[in-house]
Amino acid sequence: MSVAEHVASNIAGKAPDQRADNGADKRLAPKGGNDVGRSVAVIGGGWAGCTAAVELARAGFKVTLFEAARVLGGRARRIETDRKQLDNGQHILLGAYSETLRVMQLVGVDPAQALLNLPLQMRYPRVAGGPGGMDFIAPRLPAPLHLAVALFRSQGLDRADKLSLLRFSSTARWMDWQLHQDCTVTELLERYDQTARLTRLLWRPLCLAALNTPPERASAQVFLAVLRDSLGARRAASDMLVPRVDLSALMPEAAARYIEGHGGAVRTGAKVQALRSIEGRLWQADISGAAVGGTWSTYFNGVVVATGPNQAATLLHGIADCDTGAVCASLTALEPETITTVYLQFASDIGLDSPFYALLDDPDNHEWGQFVFDRGQLDASQAGLLAVVISASASAAAEQQDLLAEAVAVQLAVAFQRPELGRPQWFKVITEKRATHASTPGLVRPYNDTGLPGLALAGDYTAGAYPATIESAVRSGVAAARLLNGVEA
Repeated sequence: MSVAEHVASNIAGKAPDQRADNGADKRLAPKGGNDVGRSVAVIGGGWAGCTAAVELARAGFKVTLFEAARVLGGRARRIETDRKQLDNGQHILLGAYSETLRVMQLVGVDPAQALLNLPLQMRYPRVAGGPGGMDFIAPRLPAPLHLAVALFRSQGLDRADKLSLLRFSSTARWMDWQLHQDCTVTELLERYDQTARLTRLLWRPLCLAALNTPPERASAQVFLAVLRDSLGARRAASDMLVPRVDLSALMPEAAARYIEGHGGAVRTGAKVQALRSIEGRLWQADISGAAVGGTWSTYFNGVVVATGPNQAATLLHGIADCDTGAVCASLTALEPETITTVYLQFASDIGLDSPFYALLDDPDNHEWGQFVFDRGQLDASQAGLLAVVISASASAAAEQQDLLAEAVAVQLAVAFQRPELGRPQWFKVITEKRATHASTPGLVRPYNDTGLPGLALAGDYTAGAYPATIESAVRSGVAAARLLNGVEA
C-alpha cells in the first residue's frame, strides 16, 4: 500500500502522525467518510478564500475553510476596538464589480440592501472662501451620455480642463484602453496633455483610490483597465457602491453560512502552519489553534492558499521536495502599500450633506485626508461618525496617532468651514500596513496555478487586469476554485 493510499484509508480514523485526540479527528475529518477525493482545504478567510470556498462547495466538494483570525474578511473585515465596532478600513465598490455582486447574491446578501448605490461622482466641499475643488456628478442616463452631461454641468473645471478630459477619454477608447508598453500614470497623463488642475482634482485621487499607489509610481495599464470597466462601460458599471453593513457581514460571514449549509466547515482561530505533499496525490495540513484543540494534522485532495502574499510564500517555501522557488520569488517581490483610516466621532446630529466627499490633500502641510465618508448616512447606529481615508499612507502612518487625528480634524474644519469638525469627541486611527501591493508598471504577479497538483493560489495579488481590490480578490477565488475543479475532473 502506498503512503497516499494508507492516508486515504485512515482519513476518517487515526492518521499516522495524528497529534490530537479522536474528538479533534471527528471535528476536522471531511464529511463523507473516506471520500478524501472530494475534500479541499482553503487556507485564509479573506474575500478570495471565502469566494474559493463557496465556489468549491457549490461544485460539490467537502470544503474546510481555515482562518487564523477570529473574524472572517482578511484585509477587509470588521474589528473590535476600545471605542466601538468598526471596519479595518473604509471601502467603496463599483458597479463594474460583477463577480463580487454575483457572489454576494449567491450567498444570500442582497446588494440593494447592503450597499448604498450612488451615481459616479467626484465632489469636493465647496464653500465661499474655502479651497477650490470641483463638483462632478453623473446623472442616471445611458452611457456615454451620463459622462457628457456630468462634464457639461460640472463646477470647478474650466474649458481647458473639460476639453482635456474629453481628449483623454476619446483617445483611451480609440486605443481600446490598451498600451503597447506600460508606463506610470503620471507619464500617461503628461503624454495626453492632461491639465494640472484636472490631474489634481480627478486623476490623482482616482488613481490613489483604485490602485493605492501614487500616480508617479502606478501602472498606467492597470489604471486604464479600471477606467475601461467603469467609465468606458455601461452606466451602471460606473455606479459607486458604499457598504451599509460591516465588511465581514457584507460577504464573508454569509459565505461561511453557505459553506456550512453545503456540508463544509469553517474554522476560525485555526492557523495552517505547514503543508506537505503526499506522493503528489494528497496534501497534509499541519494546523494549530484553539479551533483544533492544539496542534493537528489532516489530509485533503486539494488546497487553496488564500493568505496574504508573505504568508503564502512561507507556506509554499516550506513544502519539501517541491519546486516552489519561482512562485515564492514572485510573491515576495510584491511591494506592500499602506492604507490608513481615521475615524472621528462627533455628536450624533453632526453630519455631511453627502455620503462622501473628496478632499484636497497636501501632506507637506499635514493635510492628509483624501476622502471623507459620513458613516451615519450608511448606518443610523453610527450617526456622527466620519471616516477619513488616506491611501498609500506610509508617511501619514508614521505620524503619532493623536497628531494625525488632530491634523485630519483640522483639515475637515477648514475644508467645510465648520469649526465643530475640528473637535471630535474621540478618534480611532486604523492602519493596514500591507493593505495592498503596489500596482507598478510591468509588475509580474503570480498565477493561480502553482504548478503543483491540487494546489492553487488565491488573492487580490494574483495575475489579473485589476489592481488589488475586493473584485480582484473575488475573481482570483473563482479562478482558484475552477482550477481545482478542473484538476478533480
